[in-house]
Amino acid sequence: MPLNIAILASGSGSNAQAMIDKAAAGVLDVNICCIVCNRPGAGVIERARKAGVTCVVLDHKEFADRESFDLAVVQTLQDHGAQLIVLAGYMRILSTAFLEAFSGRVINIHPALLPSFPGVHGGADACEYGVKISGCTVHFVEEKMDSGPVIIQAAVPVNPGEEVDDLMQRIHAMEHRIYPQAIQWFAQNRISVWGREVHVAPGTASTVTPDGPWLVWPPLEQGF
Repeated sequence: MPLNIAILASGSGSNAQAMIDKAAAGVLDVNICCIVCNRPGAGVIERARKAGVTCVVLDHKEFADRESFDLAVVQTLQDHGAQLIVLAGYMRILSTAFLEAFSGRVINIHPALLPSFPGVHGGADACEYGVKISGCTVHFVEEKMDSGPVIIQAAVPVNPGEEVDDLMQRIHAMEHRIYPQAIQWFAQNRISVWGREVHVAPGTASTVTPDGPWLVWPPLEQGF
């Protein structure tokens, strides 16, 4: 049976689109049971409509506090049978109540190589700092921002004099590859966590030979 995933998004939804496309192509063994968006008018809503994916819009401004909003989101996710919660540009810090409802089943992607440069502006902060290598990280979500165990990371070089937008475009391209890959490992029940170490059990798919100046570990598999 495909894994029921729910996507939480606040913006344009480019990572959500990557998941929609991989699922439609039969590469990703999931059913996107719903997308939840907290910002009316966000681009991800139209992406969901075009793909025929259920999208529930819950405006966080209409709730008294963070916990009451999160409880409404939790109820929505449970009603749709979500098994894995995938944050894709979701600009909200999750409450304890939310994380307890889906313990060990919430993942996120960050546009930097954690634990370096956490926070909303991680990619820009890395570029401003003058790093030579940047990238992105898929990780489990904990109460502390960008602190959970790392599942997969992609590294890309930072070119001399490169504008932040150009670097972020290359990082986003890798996000759209490693995030669906991590979800596929979940769908195949290949992920286990030992303390802070995330282990991926061997699969049957062959790995991808890098087609550019990037490094991903654990390696990408065919289709990603």
